[in-house]
Amino acid sequence: MELRYLTSFLAVAEELHFGRAAKRLQMAQPPLSQQIRQLEKELGVQLFERNTRSVRLTSAGESFLGPVRRVMEDLDIATKAARAAGRGEYGRVTVGFAGASSHESLPLLTRAVRAAHPGLELVMRGQTYANVALARVADGSLDLGFVRLPITQPGVEARVIDEEEMICALPSDHPLARLDEVPVEALAEEPFVSFPANAGSSVRDATVRVCVSAGFNPRVVQEAPDSYTILALVAAGVGVTLTVSSCQHIQQTGLAYRRLAGEPVRLQAALAWRPDNPSAALRTVLAIAEQALPTPVRAQ
Repeated sequence: MELRYLTSFLAVAEELHFGRAAKRLQMAQPPLSQQIRQLEKELGVQLFERNTRSVRLTSAGESFLGPVRRVMEDLDIATKAARAAGRGEYGRVTVGFAGASSHESLPLLTRAVRAAHPGLELVMRGQTYANVALARVADGSLDLGFVRLPITQPGVEARVIDEEEMICALPSDHPLARLDEVPVEALAEEPFVSFPANAGSSVRDATVRVCVSAGFNPRVVQEAPDSYTILALVAAGVGVTLTVSSCQHIQQTGLAYRRLAGEPVRLQAALAWRPDNPSAALRTVLAIAEQALPTPVRAQ
């Protein structure tokens, strides 16, 4: 059954006049009459009683009218949804992030997207370490990732959204907690709590780089999957850790944060995506992110 037959039937049923229906459809009356006859032939029933003076629906036509209206309404909704999706106003974007370090930027993005385009759904993939998120963006399993520079995957673009400083977290009763700034080399004999090795944590990688630059390898005595657990272990006296300044919102009894002495060690947080990703929804989210999470002046 052709869609144009349903469109013609609806016009005649609502106008109850072939001439007016043909004008409404911007077509000649004979082709319209032919379409109605073809529809009746396909259905095996008469839809209209017509004579030279009037047109009215048969009982079969009355029964057919309601479902046809619903079909046409659903088609209109589907058409609008498809066009909205094509404009990036509707759809789904998968986002990878790591919990504690995204606590400020992620809500800013999600609120801005929800306010601008309620039809856009952000599907969150939490506890995704920065390097893992980058790999998943590269292989297409994530549309967008909260990552840290440098970008090591080919075919991925990124825009800096924040700069974070590496700092030291240590038990509040630790002798080094009495200092305003902690020299990295003073941590050489300290036990460290850190993210698992080879898990894709950019903070773990940066910790090793900073310590090696100071002349030692960090002695990791305990590994934990997230910043909240790591900092709880530090507060409990298990060891010290290097973390990023954005984690200072995690406050626990027995925990102290101190800057590192010397030139600040900075990590750049970024959004990463594949430029060849065809998703219009992703392009819309990236445009919203330009306003919600602008690139810091220092990183421009």
